Amino acid sequence: MPRTTAAATAVVSPKGAHRWERGHPWIFRTDVLEAPAAAGVVRVTDRRGRFLGTALFSPKSEIRLRLLAREEVTVDRAWWQARLARALARRQGIDATAYRLVHAEGDGLPSLVVDRYERWLVVQLLSAGLETCRADILGALEALVRPEGILLRNDVGVRRHEGLPENVELAMGSVPEEVEFREGQVRYLAAPWRGQKTGAFLDQRPNRLLAAALAKPGGTALDCFTYHGSFALHLATRAGHVTALDVSAEALARGRENAGRNAMTNLDWLEGDCFDVLRQFERERRRFDTIVLDPPAFAKTKAAIPQALRGYKEINLRAMKLLADDGVLLTASCSYHVRRDAFLEMVADAAADSGRRLTLTHILGQGDDHPEVVTIPETGYLKGAVLRAS
Repeated sequence: MPRTTAAATAVVSPKGAHRWERGHPWIFRTDVLEAPAAAGVVRVTDRRGRFLGTALFSPKSEIRLRLLAREEVTVDRAWWQARLARALARRQGIDATAYRLVHAEGDGLPSLVVDRYERWLVVQLLSAGLETCRADILGALEALVRPEGILLRNDVGVRRHEGLPENVELAMGSVPEEVEFREGQVRYLAAPWRGQKTGAFLDQRPNRLLAAALAKPGGTALDCFTYHGSFALHLATRAGHVTALDVSAEALARGRENAGRNAMTNLDWLEGDCFDVLRQFERERRRFDTIVLDPPAFAKTKAAIPQALRGYKEINLRAMKLLADDGVLLTASCSYHVRRDAFLEMVADAAADSGRRLTLTHILGQGDDHPEVVTIPETGYLKGAVLRAS
């Protein structure tokens, strides 16, 4: 078995070693007993010298060590290329030209995110240890994918905690300001240089396709928090009329552009606060055959969970009251701190208050390109449900 090229060794406590044994790849600062001064790839042992694994080391982060392999390995370009090739193979058959190629810890490649937009890649290097592997990672991606360009979207706050700069940097070739991509039969524009996340929201792809399949043919649909219309456009492939609702006029303008790109004319783009508009629709006794609730994260911290759950309950209650008989509600949350059991309990509470009889037909999560590892709760943040009124 090859030896690691890392000469440095980190020594961890029994508690830190136990985390790896239990399937979580992180060891925190308080459980690192000895460590080198510089970031990089290191050997990890316990106090008795027993080898535990090869890891990324970040000297300024609360997460000091991130497990790469339980064996002593040479972490070079060939190692990255082999591991990346496995991640790419798991994405075969996705019905889209934009999707996540690497989901960090979800793919066993901690702190690395790689998203594909047609012929271009957008990469995030989210730890100081990983940053030292930049050249090998980019070289491996170039060899495997042959992209026309690679953009580094390192403008994320987590890098600040690693002692790293936050910036956007062209790493290879050229990357356009906008990229058109296909998801099922719908086409969108992504903005790799300045858009949300790495240019678009890719994690809801399977749920958008499901929403289209569940929409009543020729019926009415409502997409709340529509942003650039990603759910609304899928609904419009089947529904007779779709109301796309968002508080941002700029977002709605992009949604209209996306509708034009798909030659869709059966959508209205409504500007307004979703809470207020849904109350107004209730007063007007409006009804919809299909409703989608995909709000931004209401809970950015643990302390915000109670308030977030109140907000989720209110918006779900309003939507439930607007459902037509046999209508379908697809509801979701991207708040990591609101766990799946709490979300489903909130849905049940809202259903009880709505006076409607609602059947749970689907429990939703992330797509296969955003794998959620059961021993690593941080890999899973998206949860949702589909309910049918009767």
